[in-house]
Amino acid sequence: MRIPDYKKLQELFQSQKPLLNFLISAVQEQLSLTINLAAAPTYKGRVKDFHGYYRKFLKTAAAGREQQRRVSDSDELPLITDLIGVRIVCAFLEDLGSVERQITQNFTVQEVERKGAAQTVREFGYESVHILVKIPPSILNGAAAALPGILPSREWLEELVCEIQIRTILQDAWAEVEHELVYKSEFSPFDLPLRRKLASINASLTLADIVFQEIRDYQNKLNSELDFRRSAFYSKTDVLSRGNAAETPSQGAAAAQVPYVRGTIDDLLLEAIHAHNSGNFEDAVNIYTRIINFEPRPNNVVLSVIYKHRGMAHFAKSNYGGALSDFEQSIAHHDGAFRSMYYMGIVFSLQEEYGKAVEYFDKSLAINNYQAHVHYRKALCLFKLGEYQESLSHLDNSLKLGLENDDTKNLRAQLVAKFDMKV
Repeated sequence: MRIPDYKKLQELFQSQKPLLNFLISAVQEQLSLTINLAAAPTYKGRVKDFHGYYRKFLKTAAAGREQQRRVSDSDELPLITDLIGVRIVCAFLEDLGSVERQITQNFTVQEVERKGAAQTVREFGYESVHILVKIPPSILNGAAAALPGILPSREWLEELVCEIQIRTILQDAWAEVEHELVYKSEFSPFDLPLRRKLASINASLTLADIVFQEIRDYQNKLNSELDFRRSAFYSKTDVLSRGNAAETPSQGAAAAQVPYVRGTIDDLLLEAIHAHNSGNFEDAVNIYTRIINFEPRPNNVVLSVIYKHRGMAHFAKSNYGGALSDFEQSIAHHDGAFRSMYYMGIVFSLQEEYGKAVEYFDKSLAINNYQAHVHYRKALCLFKLGEYQESLSHLDNSLKLGLENDDTKNLRAQLVAKFDMKV
């Protein structure tokens, strides 16, 4: 291959810049519509500048990796793999695999490269997943319609690829800094202490990513267990409210292992909820008690939460006195504990102390008026007290907030019957 003409390449590059900008914007938009994550990622699209393009072109040509389409053979711009690219920056390590799977399912992938995967445990450096994808035909057709007259041949367009990089926020931060300090520099740091400093920074960021993921895993597991336990609590409440003496649905066995630091409050809390969801209510109560007596003593907000959880375990054992005592302690430690107020109202209603139940439902609604189940429970108690008009008002509130099931329909039917009798 003869030496390329710098000015000719620059002219070709500038002539294709509008097309490249169009394509990268379209690819980025399609990615944003395709990728589905709980924590939305950030997208950074870019067309390589000419200086970077020319340096990469010469580097690949010198290494014998240049594309078959050469400037000596064609009037079209020689291609490099990262002429256009999109970086997807994710919050957590677990997101990287999910994004990669979604890309491979929705794009034609030519190559996947995992930067840094070959490093030993003694090495730290740039980490990233790079995926080369073909430009989707729909985007190429859109470019042909939007930019008539400046498009190169279809063969050139079909050879063009987009490089998609997937990183975490911390990996991206390191890559940006490393790019300035090392890659774009005339020389890499040769001084051993300086190289050690760079390695230690990267190691710290890598560890931080791992810790963030562990916290995320803990939250996901805890939320799943809490949802299951809360559902069981409400299920038992509904059964008892209907006067059905049948047992509530049995809890499924939760995973036995807790993969978090043993002996911490977080670890004990998840262990207690595991026990609770497995039906081991006495074990759950004992673990909650250990947390309450933990040294150093938890702050009031934490104690409020733990008393609430222990109260729910007492409730599951049908120990309503213990449940009321713990819910009361939860409120005493945090005056914003509206769920504990709601749970106290539930226990009082099951004990047919409807006036006290309404009092605690009111306290809960005073803090958060957008609780459909609380409005329904209050409506049920008001019905028992013969306050039918107010009962209907709160039943309507629960329906406005999206709660509609057989229980709400049954209560409405009973209220309609009462009003018909009055007429």
